[in-house]
Amino acid sequence: MPLQKLQFRPGINRESTTLANEGGYYDCDKVRFRSGYPEKIGGWAALSYNTFLGACRSLWNWVTLKSFNLVGVGTNLKFYVEDGGAYYDITPIRETNTNPANQITLAIANSSSTLTITDTGADSLQVNDFITIAGAIDLGTVGTNVTAAVLNQEYQIVSVVSGTQYTVTLRSDVSGNIATNNGGATLTSNRTASSSTMTALTIAYQINTGFSVYTIGTGWGTGTWSRGTWGSGFTTGFGFQLRLWSQSNFGEDLLFSPRGSALYLWQPGAGATPAYGTRGVLVSGTDVPALINEVLVSDTSRIVICFGCNDYGAYGTTAIDPLLIRWSAQESFTNWTPAATNQAGSYRLSHGSTIIGALQTRQEILVWTDAAVYSMQYLGPPYVYGFTLLADNISITSPNAMATANGVVYWMGVDKFYVYSGRVETLPCSVRQFIFNDINRGQEAQFNSGTNEGYSEVWWNYCSKNSNAIDRYVIFNYLDRVWYYGTLDRTAWLDSPLRPFPMAATESKIIVYHEAAVDDGSTNPPSAIESYIQSSDFDIGDGHNYGYVWRMIPDITFDGSDTTGQTSGYPFVQFTVRPKQNPGSNYGTALSPTVTSAQSYAGQTTYNVQQFTEIVYSRVRGRQMAFKIESNSVGTQWQLGVPRIDVRPDGRN
Repeated sequence: MPLQKLQFRPGINRESTTLANEGGYYDCDKVRFRSGYPEKIGGWAALSYNTFLGACRSLWNWVTLKSFNLVGVGTNLKFYVEDGGAYYDITPIRETNTNPANQITLAIANSSSTLTITDTGADSLQVNDFITIAGAIDLGTVGTNVTAAVLNQEYQIVSVVSGTQYTVTLRSDVSGNIATNNGGATLTSNRTASSSTMTALTIAYQINTGFSVYTIGTGWGTGTWSRGTWGSGFTTGFGFQLRLWSQSNFGEDLLFSPRGSALYLWQPGAGATPAYGTRGVLVSGTDVPALINEVLVSDTSRIVICFGCNDYGAYGTTAIDPLLIRWSAQESFTNWTPAATNQAGSYRLSHGSTIIGALQTRQEILVWTDAAVYSMQYLGPPYVYGFTLLADNISITSPNAMATANGVVYWMGVDKFYVYSGRVETLPCSVRQFIFNDINRGQEAQFNSGTNEGYSEVWWNYCSKNSNAIDRYVIFNYLDRVWYYGTLDRTAWLDSPLRPFPMAATESKIIVYHEAAVDDGSTNPPSAIESYIQSSDFDIGDGHNYGYVWRMIPDITFDGSDTTGQTSGYPFVQFTVRPKQNPGSNYGTALSPTVTSAQSYAGQTTYNVQQFTEIVYSRVRGRQMAFKIESNSVGTQWQLGVPRIDVRPDGRN
């Protein structure tokens, strides 16, 4: 028989069986399609090997007036500004208490490194919250290394004993000795080297930390201390269970907010370098929303908009109206009081029960509730903004599950994908069943989306069914209109034109640049990216004959490979032909299901194909077969062309 081309339709299709999808691809990992042909996705390199605390859920990139290229990094524990690979903590302070006004006492028991702090002015204490102690002096005189240098640091709360008492674990001193009390008695702040109290002692409390995963249900410990009556359960809403951040720049200033909390401001300052010693501060002014779910600054009008927030007046300061949208006066983030002389105002949506998220597009702002999507357009005075219901009875998984590319908006619903290009439509998806049958709906709030503009891709990162952390992705290539997927942990994603490559945060608590390398550069030295793609099954005719593959002619390029880490000096991939007897059979091993070398035959491992490999001899027999290409070596970048096989009928049994 003549040589048969192994040319398959681009994209992955999991909407039918592997035999029904003959002529297409069925499975892959870390592979994309470019110009209709599969290739390994680009690798990634660490922006820096510095790490941050917590799981990052938000990235935002902007440039200051002094040309500092900054990234806001919001995690469940902290908020940072990244500059030059360093992470500067700007987490706001919610209160600062001073001794003796708040009667602060520090106590440590014999042979212990646990410091017990009593602060009668403390409130809303939570485990994992951060405090900073200042003005402390040596705690004791004999047998202890609990010095002022040890005490005057940032600490994380380990346990909450009561509404005003909590514990932290002391760190080491400058010599590396663990700070403990070995004096044989309990030491307190009233028993110091000078036998005086710590009158200059202060404790600064950072805003409460949040959860890294979604916690379902009610019960003891679900809310902050003293939030309800003793013994009562607490039910938190969507915004309070998982720490999500929204952020937007007002000029060179950064406005940011943890979902369900207040609005904060960080200003880079007028100095030669940004004011990294300063923290974010609470935005104050007239009728500033005290609680919000999301903040956005309108590009067209320089108006700050809050989605899901408290209403005006005294009755609106303690609860969020989840469907209320409020906006500030133009050119101001402090004036929120509507007046005839400004454009401040509000509007309450009518469809759904809560606003999930908002996204600024070319000529409008799209607003999603849990049941509908609205268009919000600037009209100018006196109405300021107009709202149009675009679609009802639609869904969205999370506040970060939408992305825009070339003026078109894509988002992930709870059971399908959607697209908006002037009207809302279902986005056809050839892997829909595969994705939504293996998804953890309890962790949907973690899901995030972003673009990879250089490759015409929209990415969604999500949790598989048995994972509480993001471990999978699915990609829509809007140029070729094909889908593919794989395994990867990316807790946040941002494709910013201000940085050279798309950025993503990992579970390892670093930021990586995608497409910046061939391998996994988040490790040092880099490790290989394991990638593969497998075709659907194909046969001879209608499968009434067995086929026997005895040779293969590869067609592959290795452009962009880095041979530095190659032990053989040449990049390579592995070709496999996998035979089956019938659709219900497993891929067999008889007569070697793998391609073997020209010198070796049955029973050998998968054959390594290099750029100069001209022909591969094999012994593969089956009624139907699948073709697979994979790579797991450092420095290998590949794109598949159209390989050919020599297959002939080999009987009907």
